[in-house]
Amino acid sequence: MHRSDATEQRKIHPGSRRIHRMMDEVYREMYQLEAGRPGAEMGLALALLRARVAADLPLENRKDWEWLKTVSPLCLKMIEDSLHRGGTVASMLRDSAGAVQDS
Repeated sequence: MHRSDATEQRKIHPGSRRIHRMMDEVYREMYQLEAGRPGAEMGLALALLRARVAADLPLENRKDWEWLKTVSPLCLKMIEDSLHRGGTVASMLRDSAGAVQDS
């Protein structure tokens, strides 16, 4: 019986399911931001934070989390660019600041 490389990888690194889950979440949020979904800036920021926290768990293999170092600067740029273009979070902050000033 032949085992796939992914199966072997999971056997060697039991935390790999968590890594793949985190990767999926980050990449899904990146896509949502790219598609202009309201609130996607916050979703991506939270996904990055969750992945960063998970990477620090004692059972995790540091090498398996290298993808996070690669993708984080790109994600941060995407969030900043969206906010500069008037993304959802920036709009909400402007609206709430205006409401406070009007009262």
